[in-house]
Amino acid sequence: MIDRHFVILGALIGSIGIAFYIRDTLLGATRPNRVTWLMWSLAPLLAFAVEVHEGVGLQSLLTFSVGFLPLLVFAASFHNRHGYWRIGPLDYLCGVVSAAGLAVWLATRHGTVAIAASIASDALAALPTLVKSWRDPDSESVSAYISSVLNAAITLLTIRTWTTAYVAFPAYICGISTLESLLTGGRLGPRLRGQRSAGRNPTASDLRSPA
Repeated sequence: MIDRHFVILGALIGSIGIAFYIRDTLLGATRPNRVTWLMWSLAPLLAFAVEVHEGVGLQSLLTFSVGFLPLLVFAASFHNRHGYWRIGPLDYLCGVVSAAGLAVWLATRHGTVAIAASIASDALAALPTLVKSWRDPDSESVSAYISSVLNAAITLLTIRTWTTAYVAFPAYICGISTLESLLTGGRLGPRLRGQRSAGRNPTASDLRSPA
């Protein structure tokens, strides 16, 4: 384990990654999904409140940073009218279900249940962006996700009390950010779609652009 003050370094790395993402959003190069980024701010900020109540301490800085920084991305998406992803039925559905998860969380006073509901809500909010990154990785910027992986990994390395309150949210952030990094930076969607179509003649559905 490393000293718990390294959490501050992790938060700084996360902030730098988000700063590049916001820059790309303002330039219109990155098109964030507003539903995802809004819910990504609400769920972690509520989780942060629970962690503080549970006495997590400095390690809760990760949860605060992964809640506050997406709020800045959400705000930046309004600066450039081309700087956001179009919203479809899936986005609205995930947003509503995610909000319902937060409502369940607010209705309970049990810390573990609250954190589990927060993770479920955050994961549902992530689904539209995961689908978008699969279809069009160029609409995303990998910097925010790689820095989030590092932020969460550093936080996990500082933990000495391995309870749900301490571990659950950083572990989830590390996992979801790793997946998004692979989809965006590794361009898994285009690569795998190319592999599937390489051995057969293209069909009409292959030639259509993804919705």
